[in-house]
Amino acid sequence: MESAKLVLLSLLLFWHQTCSGSHDTIAANESISDGSLVISRGGRFALGFFSPGSSSYRYLGIWYHDIGEQTVVWVANRNDPITGTSGILTGHGYCNLFLYSNSSSKLPLWSANVSAGSNGTCVAQLLDSGNFVLKEGASKRITVWQSFDYPSDTVLPGMKIGLSRRTGLSSFLTSWRSEDDPGIGNFSYKLKPSASPQLFMYQGTIPYCRGAPWQWERSVPWPWESNHDFFNDTFDNNEDGIYYSTAIMDSSVYMRAVVDPSGILKSMTWDEGDGRWKAFYASPKQKCDFYGTCGPNSKCDPSIVFPYECACLPGYEPRFPKKWHLRDGSGGCVRKRAEATSICGEGEGFVRVEKVKLPDTSAAVWVGLGTSKLNCEGECRKNCACSAYATIDIGGKGIGCLQWHGAMMDTVDFPLRAYDLYVRVDALDSSGFVEFKLKISIIVPSVVSVWIVIALLAYLWLRKWKKRRETSEATKDIKHSTTIYPELPFFNLGTIQAATNNFSPTTKLGQGGFALVYKGRLPNGQEIAVKRLSANSRQGLEQFRNEVLLIAKLQHRNLVKLHGCCIEEEEQMLIYEYLPNRSLDLFLFDRKGGTVLDWTRRFSIIVGIARGILYLHQDSRFRIIHRDLKTSNILLDGELNPKISDFGMAMILEADQVHGKTASIGGTYGYMSPEYAVFGKFSEKSDVFSFGVILLEMITGKKINRVYSEDDNLNLITYVWERWKEEKALEVVDSSMEGSLNAQEVLKCIQIGLLCVEEDVQDRPNMSMTVLMLNTAMPLPRPKQPGFPGTSCFNKSRGAAEGSFSVNEGQEWFGNPACSDSFDGPIIAWSHSAAG
Repeated sequence: MESAKLVLLSLLLFWHQTCSGSHDTIAANESISDGSLVISRGGRFALGFFSPGSSSYRYLGIWYHDIGEQTVVWVANRNDPITGTSGILTGHGYCNLFLYSNSSSKLPLWSANVSAGSNGTCVAQLLDSGNFVLKEGASKRITVWQSFDYPSDTVLPGMKIGLSRRTGLSSFLTSWRSEDDPGIGNFSYKLKPSASPQLFMYQGTIPYCRGAPWQWERSVPWPWESNHDFFNDTFDNNEDGIYYSTAIMDSSVYMRAVVDPSGILKSMTWDEGDGRWKAFYASPKQKCDFYGTCGPNSKCDPSIVFPYECACLPGYEPRFPKKWHLRDGSGGCVRKRAEATSICGEGEGFVRVEKVKLPDTSAAVWVGLGTSKLNCEGECRKNCACSAYATIDIGGKGIGCLQWHGAMMDTVDFPLRAYDLYVRVDALDSSGFVEFKLKISIIVPSVVSVWIVIALLAYLWLRKWKKRRETSEATKDIKHSTTIYPELPFFNLGTIQAATNNFSPTTKLGQGGFALVYKGRLPNGQEIAVKRLSANSRQGLEQFRNEVLLIAKLQHRNLVKLHGCCIEEEEQMLIYEYLPNRSLDLFLFDRKGGTVLDWTRRFSIIVGIARGILYLHQDSRFRIIHRDLKTSNILLDGELNPKISDFGMAMILEADQVHGKTASIGGTYGYMSPEYAVFGKFSEKSDVFSFGVILLEMITGKKINRVYSEDDNLNLITYVWERWKEEKALEVVDSSMEGSLNAQEVLKCIQIGLLCVEEDVQDRPNMSMTVLMLNTAMPLPRPKQPGFPGTSCFNKSRGAAEGSFSVNEGQEWFGNPACSDSFDGPIIAWSHSAAG
């Protein structure tokens, strides 16, 4: 009997050891439950379920396993706690990880959200670095997911904080809500990559404190590096990404950095003797550590407490003198001579401010490498938007020239790891820079043939003169428009450069055939979208002029608002309202974005677009044909309300004019009506056709320029048409709208879409009737044969299906009476042109 008990006890102990999980891996289709642990091979870290502080909730996390104090470094289900001890983590056969609140739950609380390997080829492993990795492949060497890419509040040695250029993934820290709640708190610590990258602590979305701009030259140790022999900081900026990381030189040292719930970043090491964590660095801890303590254009000196830490930069004075003397410098500083709004070209100079943490580089731009201080100053002097500059040794790659455009925020006296800042001042504040010295720096000749230099200058002058003449003509038209419509302001180039970080790539929103679009912020805080015409684009200049002259006259809630324009030097720019959700196509054709648009929201967008077009056709001062309506030209505001944009190809019809013709056909294949694409004939009905295509895309979630049946070579229009004839129209509806569908309303919209894309121009409804059909329960006519492509006329040429056709193919079409009887346009060769 006793021996039987011993055998049973041994079995129970073996079962407990097996199920408690002392191994470091979770294989495909294995799981761990609450009470089990995954322990890294060297025993440094453990993964399992825990309750933080005095909380009774359970979370899946990683903590140090071999020290006396449980220190959690990563949490999976931060905002989704588990009640009770029924949690279970499962390794999925198709290379994924799922966390469930209990074994019978169908919906996971958390997932690694990857799908990389084939069944049975993946394993999850906890490493001695604290990184929990998911690997696939026969050798298990390919990492498809890792916890280091998704930090909680802690950064460990080897972990990267920054941005991946390959995946777009941003890795950053977020504080816990409290010691008892690991949910995402108010503070985040992340890398801001623009200009010279910097690490920011944010409180919500507001900067809370800031590290020094990217330290390329590491000859001077960090402030906390009195014991820097045991770890090394690294900054990487390459094709893979832009990152900050720390490596431990002594593997016996336990080190971590954490953002605590109060927003303090602490770097700590474990003191084995005292059995506790000791902080060797913490920030913010003094007044100058907080972002913008002294406001713009000032300097904060932490070594001075009395009379005041704040001082204005050279050439500036307190914005609010009374508050300044009461030791409130948050208003910052302004130019001493307010009437001198510009000090450009008025004998100005530069004053050196020594050994500072350089200002926030969000308002700075790199001018280039391999330049000298003298050349950097010369470049700044030539740019009226440049308010200061600094030269930085780029890690042995040469000298970099960094310029600030606009206000300088958060400059701090910083004896260690510091640079000199050169602030632009007017002639009265200048330190007496010799003008001759500047001229020498700009004119310094590379001693080559003088005649080559003269010829080159002559060529550049002629090119600039020609460009200015074209710009002058455009300016006359536009300024004439602003005489009639004075509400359209002109912006100066310096303002727009400052607003967009000198058109930094990080502010770029997108581009079209003739323009780039950037996000910007004006000095008053207003966000804008800047459409910058591509250089040397004659066609773009014509569209620019057309767009300004037209949109200045338009005011409607479903049309994008034009704030003004900028025509200066060789730049032509349109300044629009900034719409945070960008364009409709980014939502509609993205698998994740499409789920945001349920049917109610889509129908609201459809009606908004229709009302905007109706305004153009009927209610505005002129009858305007847009000619380039498509989902990428429908922008969405913060509430997902649609606004029609891009009027560069728009045409005006006279009051008694039914249609117009043009030999300059441009637009996007698929959205263009057949009579416009082939014959250059446009009318209100050509915009109606484009609206019909957009409506069908909204319902199906599919793009017009795709083949949806290989056997029949059907595009979206003919695909929907065939299903409609078979009374199977609901089969075309976007599956992401399941649960929100109003079948009767959807069928009505499909029918309206098919009516709008009918082949015969006369059969299509106008926009007034289309809006009426959308908003009422009136009986609708049965749709007829849809237009191009998919009809007998326009299937004559496969070239058209590819976006272009030749003159001969056009003649073949015109030879078909069924195709050409109703048109008298010229025979032309047309090619696809995706405009702006």
